[in-house]
Order: sequence, then structure tokens, then C-alpha cells
Amino acid sequence: MAHSYTPGLKVTDKLLVQKHRILPLKGDVLVKVGDRVTEDVVVARTLLPGNVVPINVANSLGIPPEDIEHVMLKKERDRISEKEVIAATKPPFNLAFLKFMSGSCAATINGTIESISHVTGQVLQRGEPTPVEVKAYVRGEVTEVFPREGVVITCVASFVQGIFGIGGETHGAIHMAASSNSIVLSEDLITADHKGKILVGGSLVTAGALKKAIAMGVKGIVVGGFDDKDLRDFLGYDIGVAITGNEDMSTTLVVTEGFGQINMAQRTFDLLKRLEGQTASINGATQIRAGVIRPEVVIPETGNVDLKSAKVATLEGITIGSPVRVIRHPHFGRLGKVIDLPSPLRKLESESMARVLEVEFDGGGKAVVPRANVEMIES
Repeated sequence: MAHSYTPGLKVTDKLLVQKHRILPLKGDVLVKVGDRVTEDVVVARTLLPGNVVPINVANSLGIPPEDIEHVMLKKERDRISEKEVIAATKPPFNLAFLKFMSGSCAATINGTIESISHVTGQVLQRGEPTPVEVKAYVRGEVTEVFPREGVVITCVASFVQGIFGIGGETHGAIHMAASSNSIVLSEDLITADHKGKILVGGSLVTAGALKKAIAMGVKGIVVGGFDDKDLRDFLGYDIGVAITGNEDMSTTLVVTEGFGQINMAQRTFDLLKRLEGQTASINGATQIRAGVIRPEVVIPETGNVDLKSAKVATLEGITIGSPVRVIRHPHFGRLGKVIDLPSPLRKLESESMARVLEVEFDGGGKAVVPRANVEMIES
């Protein structure tokens, strides 16, 4: 089974997190700068236009397109109901014996008349608009408002980025379902008591456990690894390189390390364990192409937090002491810290020249590896 990693994951216990909550179309912003919001507060809403459904009135009534105005009973922007007559022909001289010559055309959806064409004889019906609400997603403070578009929610939070995820935005209390970062999260570890919780596993979650979590009403699962075959069998299709996050499932999955049975990084596991019981907002949306989107776990600090004194964490690059993970064999998956960054190029076993670094592994041992073969764990 293949394994994969993404470089530069952020895992930190204090970060100034800013979430842009933007409408897909212009609408109404319902909060103002300075408002404190919780996860389920609706901060903006709008209406998405309904689908356009054409109906060829001219063909239906057997008239030339240019005569459509003479048969229409509804005008543009008039409301219509499904099966309501919107156009009809009348027999000449209103003779009863000619009524069989008359005809009518009914609407096929609920909505409005979008347009009437004298060229094609078609009427475009616009379906009912779909209401769209944007929620805060994280608990925090409104720090910026974009009129008719959305807001920025800011909070100081513990923050964990994952490798891969499925499922959309949700929130719940963190619960440690595994006693260590090497435990496999199986079906027997999930119970009805976990309803509404964010479960933290260890090295792997099985497909059976994920299905049981959905049945038990678990909001989310954060775990080290997931079998790629289980993922394909669970979803019923290959994801490929498409963006995830819109799957029709009630439990969001965030994988922190990669595909396969891989222990969750100890520092990630310890951070989540320390925050057990606190409310976390998680999102499984993932995109590995241009415009990278990574799944995340956000645990805002409780109480009144002074945002002005908080600082945004920045990535300074790999330095002496930086925590890293090796992403190539023979030390694949091992965690450690950088103890040396030699400047000269070194010749590798492949005879190519590359920049290297020296890593001291957690648990002992050292190795010199190409810099391209490690990922930095931001802190």
C-alpha cells in the first residue's frame, strides 16, 4: 500500500487564526465589527438563483415564435406554479364547437418567468431561489466586515493541519478515543456516548469504525492514518486530485500523517490530549493542486482573549532545532529535529549532488538526509 505526505504542516498550541467567511453571491451581513460569535452563529446570508428550465411554448401550441406574445397569460418576472397554465390559444369567434382547437401550455416548476423569446418561441422559467447561510465556523470575534459579502472571524487557538480529509465543517468536544498514538481506532472503541464528539484516534481508523461513528452521530474523527483502499470502498469512487469536503456524510475525517497505518505524531497527540473536553472546529476539505487546501482542527482559547496582543505565527524555514519528519525510505516516517545544516552539496548514493541536513531522531539515532526528503512541522 502506498504512503504519502505533504510538507510543511502546522501544529501549534497558540496561533492567531483568521477565517474569512464569504458569501458565494452578494447578500446581507448580519454581524458587525467587535461582535463575539460562536460556531453556529449565522454571520451572512444570501439567495442563490434557482435553475433555469426552458419550455418551448411555440412548439407546444403549434404557433409561429413571433406570435408568442398573443398567447402568453404571464409576463416576464411574474410568479408561476407547477402545472399552472402560462399560455393558451383561443378558438376563433369563441365558437363552442371549435373549443377542441384550443390549446394550453403549463409551467413545469415553481418560480418566475425569466424571459420570453420572440425568436425561438421559448419561455425560460427560473426556479425558486435557494437560501444560503454562512456560519461563523469558529468561536471568536468579528474583526472585519466586507459589506454585502462576508466577514473575518479572528481567534487565538491551538491549530493542527492534516494531510487529508473528507467531510465539511463541523464542531464538537474533543474526546480521546485512543490511549496512545499507536492505537488503531476500531469499532469497539466507539460507543453511543460519543455522539456529538470529535474523536481522536491513534495510528489508523478502520472503515468499519468510520461507518459506526456515522451511525453513532460522531461529529468528527482525527487520526494518524487511513487505508486508501478503505477510503475507496467507503466512498464508492476514487477521489483522485479533486477537492474534498463536499461529501454527503455526517462525520468529518481528518488524517494527520498519511495513508496507511502511521502513528499520529506524538506532539500532535499530546496537544489534542491536553485539550480534551474543549470544543474544536474541524474541516476535512482538501486540495493538493494549485491553491492548496488542507484539513484542519481549530481549538479556540476560552474566555476573553486579547487579540491585539496575539501574534501571527510565521514560517521562517528550516533552522537548527526545527522539528521535521523524513518522507523517504530508509527512514520514512521518522520524526526528529535538525542538528546541522551543512552548506556544501553532498554526493548521494544515486551519484547526484544535493543539499543535506542532519537529523537527530526521537528515541535516538542520527542520519544525514537530503533536505528534499524531509517535511518541516511548523510550530
